[in-house]
Amino acid sequence: MELTREEILRYSRHLLIPEVGLNGQRKLKESSVLVIGTGGLGSPVSLYLAAAGVGRIGLVDYDVVDSTNLQRQVVHGTSTVGKLKVESARARLLDLNPMIQVDVYNVPFTSANALEIAAPYDVIVDGTDNFPTRYLSNDVAVFLGKPNVYGSIFRFDGQASVFYAQKGPCYRCLFPEPPPPGLVPTCAEGGVLGILPGTIGTIQATEALKLLLGIGDTLIGRLLLYNALDMSFDFVNLRKNPKCRVCGPEADIKELIDYEEFCGVPGHDHESGSAGADWDISAPELAARLQSANPPLLLDVREPHELQISWLPGALNIPLGMLAARLSELDSAREMVVLCKAGTRSARALELLVSAGFRRVKNLKGGINAWAREVDQNLPVY
Repeated sequence: MELTREEILRYSRHLLIPEVGLNGQRKLKESSVLVIGTGGLGSPVSLYLAAAGVGRIGLVDYDVVDSTNLQRQVVHGTSTVGKLKVESARARLLDLNPMIQVDVYNVPFTSANALEIAAPYDVIVDGTDNFPTRYLSNDVAVFLGKPNVYGSIFRFDGQASVFYAQKGPCYRCLFPEPPPPGLVPTCAEGGVLGILPGTIGTIQATEALKLLLGIGDTLIGRLLLYNALDMSFDFVNLRKNPKCRVCGPEADIKELIDYEEFCGVPGHDHESGSAGADWDISAPELAARLQSANPPLLLDVREPHELQISWLPGALNIPLGMLAARLSELDSAREMVVLCKAGTRSARALELLVSAGFRRVKNLKGGINAWAREVDQNLPVY
């Protein structure tokens, strides 16, 4: 593909770099990248790939823009709250660079459609926030023989690498099995510094451009570890696992599997807020029970600093991570309602309580945020 006069002017700073030049810019124009997720990581990745002139960018997401996204998901804006994320991102990318093609897939990335979606693209960028989709994107990349640019974020810490089975290890070589469900908190539960996905996502975009241009030393065979608090970058050398079930010489996984079943968690980062119909109590129902002669004990399993945002008077605070060691403080004969921010942590706390012999226990469906929406609108939602 030849560059137009307008493109030569637009990409002139690239053309001045010997490692890129006119030929490199042509490569970018001919190239394609699939970005899975248009959230914290997908935002900077897609913005910088579009600005760099990658000719075709695919965006996969099925969520809508929420105001809580805007602290870090910079491809979206206040004007697009409530709109489909892929459409919000597509409009922003084309505004940034109308000379590229942006394809959108407003669907969950699943075993049923992943190979078909990813097949036309040269590079896959994993901007997801959950383990089922990370394993899925890895396996898709292995089966299609494509590089998978990986990124992960939590609070102040980030990771990045390039998993490319033809030239090095894949994600499963590093993590053969997912962590037990509930062991690793999500960003929705534990939070993330807003600038962190910008740092890691920009690194992912850099790796994608290097792969497309064929320049520099990529993160194939290396895991980058970043800490924003002390501004440290560390590297861990990775080796291909000869027993890897997907890319090893005796691999036994030859097709995409049920990744939600494999990981034991849903393939998204949204908080369900429910422990199941038999164990849930709604905010209005709880409000009525608290006015009765024998109100239940409120057990708040959030972190202490969250109580500064919102709290229910009289609630006993035992953070989820400390609950197992403090069960002796609770009366198993008393009716109890467990609550957290949105109902996810409290659902896990309920499982722990039930396994320890507690039976008169309920989960506040939707957490204290549901209480703020349905009972006391003076409380903030966070």
